[in-house]
Amino acid sequence: MDQNRYCIIMAGGIGSRFWPISRRSQPKQFLDILGTGKSFIRHTYERFAKIIPPENFLVATNSIYKPLVLEHLPELKAHQVLCEPVGRNTAPCIAYAAWRLRSVNPDATMIVTPADHLILNEEEFRKVISESAEFTERQHAMMTIGIQPSRPDTGYGYIQIDPVPVDGRPAIRKVKTFTEKPNLEMAKIFIESGEFFWNSGIFIWKVGTIMENLNEFLPELQQLFASAEGKYGTPAEQQAIDDIYPACRSISIDFGVMEKARNVYVRCSDFGWSDIGTWGSLYQHSAKDPEGNVESAPCLFYDTKGCIVKNKEGKLTVIEGLEEYIVVDTDDVLMICPKSNEQNIKKFIDDVKYKIGDKFI
Repeated sequence: MDQNRYCIIMAGGIGSRFWPISRRSQPKQFLDILGTGKSFIRHTYERFAKIIPPENFLVATNSIYKPLVLEHLPELKAHQVLCEPVGRNTAPCIAYAAWRLRSVNPDATMIVTPADHLILNEEEFRKVISESAEFTERQHAMMTIGIQPSRPDTGYGYIQIDPVPVDGRPAIRKVKTFTEKPNLEMAKIFIESGEFFWNSGIFIWKVGTIMENLNEFLPELQQLFASAEGKYGTPAEQQAIDDIYPACRSISIDFGVMEKARNVYVRCSDFGWSDIGTWGSLYQHSAKDPEGNVESAPCLFYDTKGCIVKNKEGKLTVIEGLEEYIVVDTDDVLMICPKSNEQNIKKFIDDVKYKIGDKFI
C-alpha cells in the first residue's frame, strides 16, 4: 500500500430520495438498502481498504453522524471523522479535507468518493483507482472517473471526452466539457455520439494540485479555510471549522473547480457502477420475480407487475392490481407512489414538514 494515498469518503447527505427509509437520524449511507448485510458506507470502506491503510481514511460528514460513522467503521479513530456543522455541498467538504491532509502529509494523494455507490467488479475498480492515482502523481493533474454509459440516463451528469488518448493510453482522455443532468432527448444524443461518459463523482488528485485550483477558482473559500491554518489536526480545529462553515458558499466541486480548470482528465471505466440514488435505480439493480416485482420481505402479489416493495421484516404484504409502483412501509410511514413520479418524493417531504412537522422526516 502507498502510504501517501488517502481515501476521503463524503458521507454527509440525508438521502432524501430514499425517504421514508432514509431519515435525518439514519440516512441512507448507514442503511443496508441493498440487502447485503452491510451499509453503503461499510461497503465503500471495504472496497478501498485493500489499497488504502486504515489510518489513511477520512470521512467527511455532518457532526450529528460522527457516532454512526465510528459504529459502522470501527477501524477508524475519532480524529479521522471530519465534522461539518452544516451542509455546504462538496467544494467546502473537499477543501476541508485538503487542508487537514496538508497539515499531516503535504505530499498526499486524495481519492475522494461518495459513500453510497454500487460497484460490481471491485478488482477492476481498484485497478482503475490505482492507475488514476499514479497518473495524477506523475502529471500534476486532476482526475475524475468516467463510467461507460449503458443507457441514456437522465439521472447522471455527463463528461465529454477529447478523442485523442493521453500518453498513448486509450482509457485516459482530457475532459472537454462537464454537463449537468440532461433531458432524455439530449441524453440520447450524448450516447449516440460515443463521446460522453457518466460522471461518477469520484475524484483523484495531489493535495498540492487541488490547493492550487481552489486558490485560483474559489479564492474566497480558500481564504476562509486558510484562516484556521495551524489549527488543523489540533484540539482547536473543530471550533475553527464550526466558525468557518456557515460563511462558506454552498457549491459543488464540479461547478466550482472542475468545469473551469485546465488540467482535468477522465479515466474511462466500466466496472459495474451505479449511483444507487433513487428507488428506481435500486429497482434496476435488484433481483425480480417473473412479473418484474422486487420485494424485501414476505409478499403476495395478485395481478401486480413491475413494483418495488420495501416492508418490515416478518410483516406480510398483500398487493393486488398495482403496476409500476413503489411501496415502502416503515414503523411510522407508509408511502405508495408510481415509479414514474418518484421525483415527487422531495415534495412529499416538504409537505410533511410543513403540514405535520419534523417527526416523520
